[in-house]
Amino acid sequence: MTVSATANKTTPFQHRNLPRLLLQAREAVMAHTRPSLREHALSDQQWRVLRVLGENGTVETGRVAREAFILGPSLTGVLSRMERDGLITRVRDPADQRRTVVMATERGLALVNTLSATIEAHYQWMEDALGKDKLTQLYALLDSVIELEQT
Repeated sequence: MTVSATANKTTPFQHRNLPRLLLQAREAVMAHTRPSLREHALSDQQWRVLRVLGENGTVETGRVAREAFILGPSLTGVLSRMERDGLITRVRDPADQRRTVVMATERGLALVNTLSATIEAHYQWMEDALGKDKLTQLYALLDSVIELEQT
């Protein structure tokens, strides 16, 4: 089969590749965020942990893993590096000594506050470019897809 014959071959797919589009959208948004993260020597995963802690305070490690989308074994290494760098503290859960909870240190919270200004400015730019209604609709559609796929 020649290259041109292969290029004309149809596939059984009738819909666009949604996972790829979602990844492309994520990478496009993160392209604006990563330089700020790198200025503060943070990886994407470390930022996701700090964001979870900044939004929720003290959090059990299993919840951190779920909300930051980091698998347990990877989270252990991420948290170890963050603890070494003075960004978080881990302690046994006072209510259940079998569990560990994580909290951001003052340094970690200062990074959340610093980076949130840059990130919020980018979201405001997106809202200005797309319009508030479209951005709200995008959030609602993404929430609906997540809910649909979890049932």
